[in-house]
Amino acid sequence: MPSCSPDCCLLHAVEVSSLHPLANSNMKGPFLFQIIKIFSEDGMGKVVEIPADMTARDLCQLLVYKSHCVDDNSWALVEHHPLLGLERCLEDHELVVQVQASMTSESRFLFRKNYAKYEFFRNPLNFFPEHMVAWCQETNGSIPPSQLLQNFLNSSSCPEIQGFLYVKEMGRKSWKKLFVFLRRSGLYFSTKGTSKEPRHLQLLADLEDSNIFTVTAGKKLHSAPTDYEFCIKPNKRTELKELRMLCTEDEQSRTSWITAFRLFKYGIVLYQNYKIPQQRKTLLSHFSTPVRSVSENSLVAMDFSGRIGRVIDNPVEAQSAAMEEGNAWRKRSQRMNILGSPSPLHPSLLSSVIHRTQLWFHGRITREESHRMIHQQGQVDGLFLLRDSQSNPKAFVLTLCHHQKIKHFQILLCEEDGQIFFSLDEGSTKFTDLIQLVEFYQLNRGVLPCKLKHPCTLVAL
Repeated sequence: MPSCSPDCCLLHAVEVSSLHPLANSNMKGPFLFQIIKIFSEDGMGKVVEIPADMTARDLCQLLVYKSHCVDDNSWALVEHHPLLGLERCLEDHELVVQVQASMTSESRFLFRKNYAKYEFFRNPLNFFPEHMVAWCQETNGSIPPSQLLQNFLNSSSCPEIQGFLYVKEMGRKSWKKLFVFLRRSGLYFSTKGTSKEPRHLQLLADLEDSNIFTVTAGKKLHSAPTDYEFCIKPNKRTELKELRMLCTEDEQSRTSWITAFRLFKYGIVLYQNYKIPQQRKTLLSHFSTPVRSVSENSLVAMDFSGRIGRVIDNPVEAQSAAMEEGNAWRKRSQRMNILGSPSPLHPSLLSSVIHRTQLWFHGRITREESHRMIHQQGQVDGLFLLRDSQSNPKAFVLTLCHHQKIKHFQILLCEEDGQIFFSLDEGSTKFTDLIQLVEFYQLNRGVLPCKLKHPCTLVAL
């Protein structure tokens, strides 16, 4: 077994065994391992030794455990090809070692949040607009919206996704706008308008031996007509000329095409991947109330307002005392803020830096960098981050995703009775620090188009 070096952290198989479901089974023969290198957003890498049959979900859970992250089932392993400008999230059931075998030397795995991985199971009606869906004749051309997802998962049904796409000609720089449709048997285009007659159909790509990727710099690398490019790549070490490049008019269309590809290729397996975390939660809920530690059970509420402390037996009084103590601490903190402020226009040292400990705060990043991070982590409603304002050194910016569009809201400082507050609605709602502001808008929409739901988070491995 290799030993740990100063340059990288090697996670041993012993540590894997407690997390990987197959590691403790009665297997015949030696257990095969392989070295995998994972990169975080900051470009730092971690070397991991994993069993050959470890899935992407198991590896993510291992990295969550080792990085002390919150396991909210939104972490993903990303296959990234920097020279081609391609990336995709591995499906939870995919074998990591198998995927690595098809990657080139410059390709890498990234560990990243992806809140949109199973968004189509949570909000299926937000996908596949009516004009994009066609059905075989047996269905009489109409399917109730509530059954849409069922028919995509049912291998015996015959849905099709159709529409016009820009398609890049193989080996050329030019793009053509073609009528394209996706079936379980593959992706086709019509050589004559919107005709679906067999003599007018030509196969663009199959599903079984390919994967679908988003293109991160389509206009620069491939002269794409829009920013919404995606790519179908064979499951092998592929040259640029073998890639099938496609482009849509908007983000919603691109998301729908990519989602349909995944549904047709993996079907019910995707739904099972989605349900596993929910089933675990249900299983845990059947147990009795959590066992508390001895020290926790021995805690009591105390009143120290007099010369001698006393135990508060009445639970209502204990709750009231706790609330009063919390308010007293906040008032003391506010008084310290006022006394410690270097000028009436600057917040105190505490309120001006406490947000920097939060995962949703990203400091002096640019607007373009905030867009990139939101795009990478899923573009779901409520995905947000906070950053320093570039135009106003005394302000901050809330970057929020809603309906796959990214919006920016400036958070300004305002003064009242010698105290500094933060507000994003010109002082109508004021907060003593940015943590309080975020917590409020996680519970209340206020002036925002939606509540803050998902913090845009980076992790260092």
